[in-house]
Amino acid sequence: MAHTNESIVSEFVLLGLSDSWELQLFFFAIFSTVYVISVLGNVLIIIVIFSDSNLNSPMYFLLSNLSFIDICQSNFATPKMLVDFFVEHKTISFEGCMAQIFLLHSFVGSEMILLVAMAYDRFVAICKPLHYSTIMNQKLCIIFVSVSWAVGVLHSVSHLAFTVGLPFCGPNEVDSFFCDLPLVIKLACMDTYGMEVMTLTNSGLISLSCFLALIISYTVILITVRHQSSSGSSKAFSTLTAHITVVILFFGPCIYFYIWPFSRFSVDKFLSVFYTVCTPLLNPIIYSLRNEDVKSAMWKLRNRHVNAWKN
Repeated sequence: MAHTNESIVSEFVLLGLSDSWELQLFFFAIFSTVYVISVLGNVLIIIVIFSDSNLNSPMYFLLSNLSFIDICQSNFATPKMLVDFFVEHKTISFEGCMAQIFLLHSFVGSEMILLVAMAYDRFVAICKPLHYSTIMNQKLCIIFVSVSWAVGVLHSVSHLAFTVGLPFCGPNEVDSFFCDLPLVIKLACMDTYGMEVMTLTNSGLISLSCFLALIISYTVILITVRHQSSSGSSKAFSTLTAHITVVILFFGPCIYFYIWPFSRFSVDKFLSVFYTVCTPLLNPIIYSLRNEDVKSAMWKLRNRHVNAWKN
């Protein structure tokens, strides 16, 4: 289909979360607080892990990389959303919209693979403790992180390669606070059914395969923990519950979106907020509250700086 230059969409209008000025101020107060806590919390986890020699292990190396991904995810759309609360006409350029799609799917895809790597780490630590140091060496950890980023980027590029070439000639209103891929695809001036199915298949396969791998891994681990002594299993169970909680809260909204991927309801906006704004907060809150080693390292780091300040 041919379109003149005047008919080609150069920007998209983001409808945001609400038209009410009072609600927008309320959302700004809440989400700006969540954003600051998410970024600072994940930065703190990275600093604590690299400053404490007791946390020099594969589990915490992977955890620090998870925090880095969450910092990236916190910044791909949230700052613009916060600014847009004070802007009447919320727009984003075509290039900016494609960049948001690319970044979101890169970070989410990378985090899915990294969560599987963390589950494998716990599987080896609990089910094969005598071989842990041999299997989970530095080289394997670097491979896990590299593969997670490679899969995330390739997953995102596979979406973007088809989306960029779609003809957009209007309307250009995206009923969200960021460029959500299914909503953007539906704005194309052509039949997008095949594109929608391909997008669903692509995202669904990676999500489902990662989720099933995590379920199987943690099921085997939990069975193993139950047969261990109570003293040896309490710490392992505490760590596992933190991992499982993150997995459930991370994949929950994702599974919902793939049940009704292109038929959006009013609740979807707020699930999108949870997925993009609140998910990065899960890591520092859950791991800092559930992991005694991280809490202990935080207190040592605090006391070290307090003593240095006094001296």
